[in-house]
Amino acid sequence: QVRLVESGGGLVQVGDSLRLSCVASRRSFGYYAMGWFRQAPGKEREFVAAVSWSGGNTYYADSVKGRFTISRDITKNTVYLQMNSLKPEDTAIYYCASRYGNAGVTTTEYDYWGQGTQVTVSS
Repeated sequence: QVRLVESGGGLVQVGDSLRLSCVASRRSFGYYAMGWFRQAPGKEREFVAAVSWSGGNTYYADSVKGRFTISRDITKNTVYLQMNSLKPEDTAIYYCASRYGNAGVTTTEYDYWGQGTQVTVSS
């Protein structure tokens, strides 16, 4: 089993930056891919970014390309999401997710989820 805890959310203004962190605990040291998803009020949870177990491959939604960067520190079991040039449409609860194996871009591909952290971008 994997337990995930996100942190780093908050209230910022348009154009500002935030860095989210997610610390993972698991029973064994298997190959776990990590992803970030977000959910705004009244909308379905959507893919934001993902990184492979080795950190060598990254994937991004078109809406965040060039602004967000996902990375991981394997030794610390931690994944990060650096968010720059934030827009009001980025406002959502951001969730960290994990799955054993390759990275995916849909919610159903992930097995473990964190509690979420709120990001609010005001204009």
